[in-house]
Amino acid sequence: MPGYGDSPPAEMVATAQGRVAFLDHVLQELGMRRPVLISPSMSGRFSLPFLLEQGDRLAGFVPIAPVGTKDYTAEQYRRVQTPTLILYGDRDTSLGTQALQNLQHLPGHHVAVVPNAGHACYLDKPEDFHRALLGFLRQLE
Repeated sequence: MPGYGDSPPAEMVATAQGRVAFLDHVLQELGMRRPVLISPSMSGRFSLPFLLEQGDRLAGFVPIAPVGTKDYTAEQYRRVQTPTLILYGDRDTSLGTQALQNLQHLPGHHVAVVPNAGHACYLDKPEDFHRALLGFLRQLE
């Protein structure tokens, strides 16, 4: 993502609107219509504003202890109709539980907690992570 990790900073993504526009552009360039957006950690800065503004374009949303969940209100989350799987490792006692506390206001969400896994639960316990993810994806079909 621009401005994160070793990527150079990009003025376009300095605001939530810019991050929505960036993600919209990526999805359009890839020709994706109604994708499932999987959003671990720092990508929450991109995915959450996109979900709140254009969630109807998504077939599903899978936040994995994303940052930025406290930047939005319960009422904003309640307006989202996108099927959501809130996913985190049980050893992620900071971002995982904070994300759950905020994202639990999404209507019709499901929660999957990966046992014995930390913040990067998809790396710590990939089989358990993929089992939860695939179960959610099958429900969307």
